[in-house]
Amino acid sequence: MVLIRFVSLLLIIFGSYFGSCWWSGQAIAGVLADRVAQFPQWQEKPILEAAKADLLYPGWMTGTWQVTSTLVDLIAPLAPQVETPGFAGNQKYLHRPVNFQVRFRGKSGAWGLPMGNLTSAQVVADRAFNGLQINRAYLGDRALSVKVKSRNPNDQVTQIRTPGGRQQQLVSLITQRGSETPNPDRFIASEVAQQIFRGKIPPYINQVETTTLYEHQGKQIIGDQITAVYLVPQDRNYWQAGDRPVALYRYKLRLKPVTSSQ
Repeated sequence: MVLIRFVSLLLIIFGSYFGSCWWSGQAIAGVLADRVAQFPQWQEKPILEAAKADLLYPGWMTGTWQVTSTLVDLIAPLAPQVETPGFAGNQKYLHRPVNFQVRFRGKSGAWGLPMGNLTSAQVVADRAFNGLQINRAYLGDRALSVKVKSRNPNDQVTQIRTPGGRQQQLVSLITQRGSETPNPDRFIASEVAQQIFRGKIPPYINQVETTTLYEHQGKQIIGDQITAVYLVPQDRNYWQAGDRPVALYRYKLRLKPVTSSQ
């Protein structure tokens, strides 16, 4: 069930943040940086504000990017008593680079090359494009579509086809987010989303946190991304796990600009 991971990736890499840390979707300065530094000693979910409107990015993320994402660590903190579906299968992605494209733009501008002079208040992600690109990098033509609700960019639906030909649907609703900017070239964001996998009875429900540190280095961006999976009260193992993560994944990201000649 690798979708647990790459939908989480599109939530953050693709689709929050900038400026000095102020409330209204941004975390208190230093909290998220400390969280990244404390990995894997995570014992609970982060304290974030309710997600509203769209996610905003720093100006230096504007443009179309070729992403290389590499899983460098995966941990099941409560195994063997509690382990999420798909955790064992995801081990095949360890140290295996996965490539896809993503794009960001100024709200009123066209997709194009990076433009570092844009402010964060102007930059948003092409969520549907990014989500589909990530899905296809993992599933090929079994990734059918990604749709984002026009009136609520935090609500999106992914359609996939199983190896047996059945269609499954993943409904993802971002419920919380926060961000902080340690300096103009470093940006940290965290989001929590509820995910519902439909196509099996009963549907599988969980929560996913994605916390990412981005660093602008010349013409490229380097990322340190951590995805944590949490159980919900509907899960029979919830009372054993509580708010502790049941799966942790760490990725190294490299984003290089796509030029018009590529």
